Amino acid sequence: MKQLSPTELASWLADTQTPAPLLLDVREAWEYALCHIAGSENRPMNSIPATVTELDAERPTVVICHHGMRSYQVAAFLERAGFDDIYNLAGGVAAWADAVEPAMARY
Repeated sequence: MKQLSPTELASWLADTQTPAPLLLDVREAWEYALCHIAGSENRPMNSIPATVTELDAERPTVVICHHGMRSYQVAAFLERAGFDDIYNLAGGVAAWADAVEPAMARY
């Protein structure tokens, strides 16, 4: 797994020449409802093992949580499940709010 900073992710998402990654937000639904990165898909961490076959192992995937710890664990799980192009958003949505989207709600 690769670590990705919020500014690196923002640059990736802004690059129209590069296919967009799946933004996999593994926080609980109530956390996602408070704030999230536009275009992200919410799948709580505890649902990933049961739904892993629904994800495209060939698509670049950025795993996101609040501070980067749950996403790190899910990213490691996905790698063990055969996913090759996995990124952990270092610092999670909290770091994203600090570096990219200061108006984002925080908790």
